[in-house]
Amino acid sequence: MNHEDPVLLHTEGRVRHITLNRPRALNALNHAMVARVTEALADAEHDDSVIAVLITGAGERGLCAGGDIRSIYEDARAGGSESMDFWRDEYRLNARIARFPKPYVAIMDGIVMGGGVGVSAHGDIRVVTERSRIAMPETGIGFVPDVGGTRLLGVAPGELGTHLALTAEAVGAGDALLCGLADHFVPSQRLAELTADLAGCGTAAGIEETVLRYAAPAPDGELAAHREWIDACYGAASVEEIVDRLDNSGVPAAKQAAETILTKSPTSLKVTLSALRRARRLGSLEAVLDQEYRTSCTAFTRPDFVEGVRAQIIDKDRDPRWSPAALAGVTDADVALFFAPLGDRELGLAAASGPTD
Repeated sequence: MNHEDPVLLHTEGRVRHITLNRPRALNALNHAMVARVTEALADAEHDDSVIAVLITGAGERGLCAGGDIRSIYEDARAGGSESMDFWRDEYRLNARIARFPKPYVAIMDGIVMGGGVGVSAHGDIRVVTERSRIAMPETGIGFVPDVGGTRLLGVAPGELGTHLALTAEAVGAGDALLCGLADHFVPSQRLAELTADLAGCGTAAGIEETVLRYAAPAPDGELAAHREWIDACYGAASVEEIVDRLDNSGVPAAKQAAETILTKSPTSLKVTLSALRRARRLGSLEAVLDQEYRTSCTAFTRPDFVEGVRAQIIDKDRDPRWSPAALAGVTDADVALFFAPLGDRELGLAAASGPTD
């Protein structure tokens, strides 16, 4: 095993370990890593000596901060198409994780954002710690939540997912559990011990039982106390009405949320709200991923994506110049374009998977 490989694989007992290994880049995913993880899952699925898979991130900072946004930015600036190929394989991996027939354990320690959510939150056993910071931050870079994120947020209790999607807010362990993005809280200092004990499991059922032995009450989150105004405000039919309700609710935290939302890409906000509402009706993860592939491919070609990444990640001036600059400038027809069929470029996961939940 070459420790410079971006994905490390080894087996402890009957558990196959997958470690994302780009710690200096916060384990950001690139195409080669997606291919490597996909191959590892295929091998583990057909290896009778393996009863479970465990995915972790190298280093102390997090599981995965998302896709390799700098390379996607350069591809977009150059008018390329490599990023679309990357998403095609990444979304297929997300679907494979969700349907993996053996326990898939994700240690969501530290930063888990964007693509990091995709390789963890679709798993069977999702563990968070006191260091976890989980987010789908796409509206802040002129993009739209993907990797199945619109499904995950769309089915969160009430309108919590809408709040997280539009504000791009990161949440800790307690709120991740509340929103259904994670299953168990384990203190970070016990992760090594947990991993060692998982190696001693002889059955798939023993994997869940072992994690439960280490699970503890999570630190209190913040969202539960705000459910009333979140559900009331974000249940509106449009982003404009959501912002208006937040602004006029008389709740300081709601007013702050409105101010945060108005710093995001107006186009991304409107497409994201529509994507969430549509995801709730689509049913299967595969159908949602098909939809997200459409929105991602379209966002990739729009000016807000390059401008958002420039402002947040490249130049870091935090002053994006969105186009259009205001919500009123984004029409229903503009939003509809993001959901238009792609013809022979469709992802086609729903059709390939057959009947689903």
